[in-house]
Amino acid sequence: MATGTSADKARRAHPVRQAAKAGRIPWALGLPATVAAVLAVLPLGYLAVRALEHGPRYAWDIVATERTAVLLGRSIGLAAVVVAVCLVLGVSLAWLTTRTALPWADGWAVLVTLPLAVPSYVAAFAWLSAAPQLAGFSGAALSLTLVSFPYVHLPVAAALRGTDPAQEEAARSLGLGPVRTFWRVTLPQLRPAAAGGSVLVALYVFSDFGAVSLMRYDTFTRGIYTSYRASFDRTPAAALSVVLVALTVALVAAEARTRGRAAYTRTGTGTARPADRAPLGKWALPSLSWCGAVTAAAVVFPLGTLGYWLAAGDSATWDPARLAETAWATLGVAAAGAALTTVLALPIGVIAARHRGRVAHLLEQAAYAGHALPGITIALSLVFFAVRYAHPLYQELPLLVGAYAVLFLPVAVAATRAAVLQAPPVLEDVARSLGRGPWRVLREVTVPLAAPGVAAGAALTFVVCMKELPATLLLRPTGMDTLATRLWTETGVGSFAAAAPYAAALILLAAIPSYLLGRHRT
Repeated sequence: MATGTSADKARRAHPVRQAAKAGRIPWALGLPATVAAVLAVLPLGYLAVRALEHGPRYAWDIVATERTAVLLGRSIGLAAVVVAVCLVLGVSLAWLTTRTALPWADGWAVLVTLPLAVPSYVAAFAWLSAAPQLAGFSGAALSLTLVSFPYVHLPVAAALRGTDPAQEEAARSLGLGPVRTFWRVTLPQLRPAAAGGSVLVALYVFSDFGAVSLMRYDTFTRGIYTSYRASFDRTPAAALSVVLVALTVALVAAEARTRGRAAYTRTGTGTARPADRAPLGKWALPSLSWCGAVTAAAVVFPLGTLGYWLAAGDSATWDPARLAETAWATLGVAAAGAALTTVLALPIGVIAARHRGRVAHLLEQAAYAGHALPGITIALSLVFFAVRYAHPLYQELPLLVGAYAVLFLPVAVAATRAAVLQAPPVLEDVARSLGRGPWRVLREVTVPLAAPGVAAGAALTFVVCMKELPATLLLRPTGMDTLATRLWTETGVGSFAAAAPYAAALILLAAIPSYLLGRHRT
C-alpha cells in the first residue's frame, strides 16, 4: 500500500512529464491549438475542392508531367542551396557575435539581422539592376540567401546565449580542443535552433514569389502564378499547390524526426552563467572581414541601389502625403497580423516543446501546412471561403490579417517552441504539484519563462507581414495600399525612381524591429 501511495504521489508531482510521455494535452492548450490548426489548414480545403473539381484522374494527369518534375527539382535544388549557405552564414555569425571577443560584437549582432528588413524582391532588383547576367538560378539563390540567413542566425544566437557553458568546460578539461568541443558538445545543443531556422528558410524559398519572378527562374510558385493568370480553370494551379503542400509536410516531418527525444534544458543544480568570450587572436581581422562582407552584400548594396534611384528621381516621383498614408496602413495591418499570429502560435509551440504523440505531431504539422503555399494560393482560397461562406469578410481587413496568420504561423511557432524548450520543465512540475491548473501554469510559469523568445518571434512576424506581397495584392480592402503593393506597382511599369521611396520606407520601418531583434539578449 505504501508503495502504491508513493507512486501515486510521484505521478501527481510530475503531471506535465507524465502527460508528455502519454501524449495527453490539456484542454487549455489543445482547444486553442486546434482552432489555430484549423485556420492553418483552411487553404487545403480549397485546394482539395479545386484540385478534384474535374476528378482525380484529371488532377493526376496534371501532376504526373515532365514540367511538374522539373519544377519540383528546381524548387528543391534552390531550397537546398539556400539552406546550406544560410546554415554556414547563420551559425558562423552567431558564434562570432556571442562566443568570441569580436570587436564591436554588439554592433555586428544588430547589422546581421537587418537583412530581415529587405524584401526578397528588393534584393533581387538590386542585384539584377547591377548584374543582369545573374538572372536565373544564381541570382535567385543569392537574393534569397542574403535575406533569409537571419532565420538561422537569430535562433542559434539565442541558443548560444542560453546554453550553460559547463559542458563545454568539462569537455575541455578532459582534453578536447576547441574545434572538437564545438563539434561534439556545442553543435548538438544548437541542433533544435538550427533545424528550426533551416525549416523556415526552406519554406521561405518554397513560397517566395518576388525574387524568382524578377530573376525569371521557374519554381512552383511562379508555375502556380502562371497557371492562375493563364486560364480561368484553377485546377492546374491547385494540383501544383497540393504537390507543394506534400513537400512541406515531408520537410516538417523530417525535421521533427531529427529532433528526436533529446532534452536541451539544464537539469543540474546551481545557476547558469554566460560563457566566457574566446579571444580571436590572428583570426580577428578575417572574422571582421567576414562580418563586413556579409553585411555589405545583404544590407549596404541594396540600400546603395535604392539611394541611386532616389537620386535619379525628381519631385514628380515623390508624394509625401501618399507615402505617409501608405506607411501607416502598412504598420497597422502588420501589427494586427503579428498579434493574431503570435496568439495562435503560443499553444502549438508549447505543445510541440512539451508533448509527444500523434496529436501533438499533427498539430505542429498543420501549423506549417500553409506556409509553403504561395501567397496567391492562400489569398484565393480565402476569397473562395469568404464568397461562399462569409461574404461580409470579402475584401475586408480581417481576411487579410487571417491570411498573414496562415502564412507566417510557423515563424511564431518555431520561436515559441525554441523558447519553451529552453525553459526548465521542472518549474511547471512544481506549479502543478502546488495545485495550479493547466491554464494557470501556462499563464504564470510557461509564458513568462518563454516571453523573450515569444516576443522575438512576434517581432519577426511583424517584419515578414510588412513585406508580404501576393496575398496583400489580392486581399487588401478596396482603396488601401501597403508599401509592398505600391513598390510592386511602380516596379511593374518600370518606374524605378517612383518605387524607390516606398522601398526605402519599407526597409526603414522593417529595420526597427530587426534592430531590436539584433539587440535582444537573454
